[in-house]
Amino acid sequence: GYRVSLQGNFFGCNDTYMTFPEYNPRKHIKLDPPMNIQSNATASKCQIWWSVWNVPWYLAEILQYELQYKEYSMSWEVALNKTLPSSLPQVEIEATELRSGVAYAARVRCKVSENEDSYHSQWSEWSQATVFQRADVPKVSEKILGTKTMQYLFIPLSFGTLLYLFWSCKLSSRGTVHFFKCFFLTLGQKASPALTFPGQLLSFSHSIVCTMGILR
Repeated sequence: GYRVSLQGNFFGCNDTYMTFPEYNPRKHIKLDPPMNIQSNATASKCQIWWSVWNVPWYLAEILQYELQYKEYSMSWEVALNKTLPSSLPQVEIEATELRSGVAYAARVRCKVSENEDSYHSQWSEWSQATVFQRADVPKVSEKILGTKTMQYLFIPLSFGTLLYLFWSCKLSSRGTVHFFKCFFLTLGQKASPALTFPGQLLSFSHSIVCTMGILR
């Protein structure tokens, strides 16, 4: 350890005062605040990361961080505090903790972990704040929903039409062959990923028309 004393001239006399008879710098550490804090918010979470300045590598591995965040329009006095379990300079905030459409501000500070016996420090000053806003959950367009609905309705209606034609008409042997040929050809086209839904609908309708002509 070290011995810290104070010397001065008081009332014309030179005196020495012992301020710290045993001073250990390892037990009196105050680090610089984290810097370069940045954030990236999505619909599911917000990622925040930063860096530390002028910290020896043997201390960087045992650092402890505290995150503080709040709604941007509110005071830091009502902010939420989180002591991070990891010494990594990053953290994630789940979207469930954030309100959609509201801007937030976050900042961090650091010190040596309290689990360390060889070192002791107090919290650093707070870093500068980063501002972020949770992204809205993308909505499925009405056009896609309409197409899905048409596809779900198209399948039972198509099979119902085929059954009606099959049982309502007297099929010749040749008519039966052409009927099922058109039917399975249409199924093969429907299974093709390169054929879009409107194309499938037109193709299937054309097959039904052909079949009706054959049955007549």
